Amino acid sequence: MDPIGKYQIVKELGHGATSTVYLALDSFNGQQVALKLFNPMVMQNTGSGKAFRKLLLTEASLAGKLSHPHIVKIHDAVMEGEQNYMVMEYVEGETLERYAEVDHLLSLGRIAEIIYKCCKALEYAQYQGVIHRDIKPANILIKGESDIKISDFGAAMLENQQTTQVSGVGSPAYMSPEQIKELTLSHQTDIYSLGVTMYRMLTGKLPFEAANNYSMIYQIMNIEPPAASTFRPEIPPALDAIVQRAMCKDVAHRYQTWDEFARDLVSFISYEVPQQEQIFDTEKFDTVRALPFFTDFNDVELWEVLRISEWRKVPKEEKIVGEGEPGQKFYIVANGSVRIVKQGRLLSLLHKGDCFGEMAHLMGKDAKRSTDVFAKTDVKLIEIDPEVLALATANCRFQFAEAFLRMLTKRLAVANTRISRLLSDHGDEQ
Repeated sequence: MDPIGKYQIVKELGHGATSTVYLALDSFNGQQVALKLFNPMVMQNTGSGKAFRKLLLTEASLAGKLSHPHIVKIHDAVMEGEQNYMVMEYVEGETLERYAEVDHLLSLGRIAEIIYKCCKALEYAQYQGVIHRDIKPANILIKGESDIKISDFGAAMLENQQTTQVSGVGSPAYMSPEQIKELTLSHQTDIYSLGVTMYRMLTGKLPFEAANNYSMIYQIMNIEPPAASTFRPEIPPALDAIVQRAMCKDVAHRYQTWDEFARDLVSFISYEVPQQEQIFDTEKFDTVRALPFFTDFNDVELWEVLRISEWRKVPKEEKIVGEGEPGQKFYIVANGSVRIVKQGRLLSLLHKGDCFGEMAHLMGKDAKRSTDVFAKTDVKLIEIDPEVLALATANCRFQFAEAFLRMLTKRLAVANTRISRLLSDHGDEQ
C-alpha cells in the first residue's frame, strides 16, 4: 500500500464503517504507530458528516495534550483534503470487551486494579480540562496482566472550548442519567460510566438489560440495578458498595472525586483481596505517592517510577546488601525498617520512606558498598537500577536528582548537629 503522509503502512489492524486502522511506521523516527484512516464517504455525508468531523477535530485537538501512561497518545492528525487520518500510539493488546463476557471474567483483584488505573488516568484528564464521555470496555485497551490505556477521546468534552459540543454522543448502556438528559456534564459522568464498566467486568452483564435504547434509557433514569453479587456471589459487600456508589443516579451521592473512588479500591485490595507474593500496581502507586522521597513527583512521574523499579519483600533479619560488595542499585523503604551496620556496629535505623544504597549509585560503576544492611522487620523495598533510570524521561531523572539533593542536605544537617553536640560536650569536660 502507498504511504500515507510520512507513514509507511505495514498491515491492516482492523476496520469498521467509519475508518480503517493500520499498523504503520513513522519514516522519520522508525516508530511503530496506529494510523486511523477515515472513510471519505462518511466525511462527505451531508447528514452525519458535519457531526462526525466535529468529533474527529475534538480528538485531533488533544494531540500532545494528554501525556499519561494509561492514556493512548495522539501523535498527529490531518483533517483536511481527501485523506483524513489520525496517528496514535500503537498498543499491542486488546480491548476489555473480551473480559466483560461471562466466560472470560477476571479475578476481583485484577478488576479492581484495572479500574483504579482508569480512575487515575481520568483524574489526570480532568485536570487537563477533558471529560471523556464514552467510557466503556471497548475504549479501554489492555496489555499483559493489567497494563491499560484509555482510548477514543472523540466524544470528549473540553472545558473552556468555544465551539458547541456535539450532543447525543456516547454509548446508551454506559451513559449517566445527566448525559441522557443532556445536562451540563462534569467528571462525574465518566465516574458513572466507569462504574457500569466495572459492573460489566465483574458480572459479564450490563446493569440494565433492554431490547432497545428506549427501554435502556428508561431503566437508567428510573430503575435501580441489582447488586453485582446477584450474578457473582463471591463479590463481597465492600465491592458491591463501590460499584453502587459509582453508578448512583444522584450526582450528590455518587463519588465526588476520582480520588474517593480510587481510595475505596485501594482499601478493597488491601483488606479484601488475599495477600500474595506479587504486589499490585494499585498498592505500589498508593504507597509511593505517600512517601516523602517522592513528594515533588507528579502522577505521571510516579507511574514511571513503577515502570522502572522492582519491588520485593524481604523477611526479617535477612541481609539486603553486604559491606564491600559491588553494586549500584539503590533502595527506598516502602514499608518496615532496616538496620545499617558497619563492621558489626549499628550505625542507624531507616524506616518507611528512607533511602539507602544511593552513595554507591552516585559514586559510579566501581563503587562498593560501605555498610551491611539487614531487614530489622519484614520489609517491602523499591529497588532501582541506575541503568534503567538512565532510560527514564528527563523529568523523572530530574525529580530523582532533586530528591537525592534534599535527602543528602538533610543528612548533612543532622551530622553537623551531632558534631556540634560532641564538640560542646568535649568543651564542657575540659
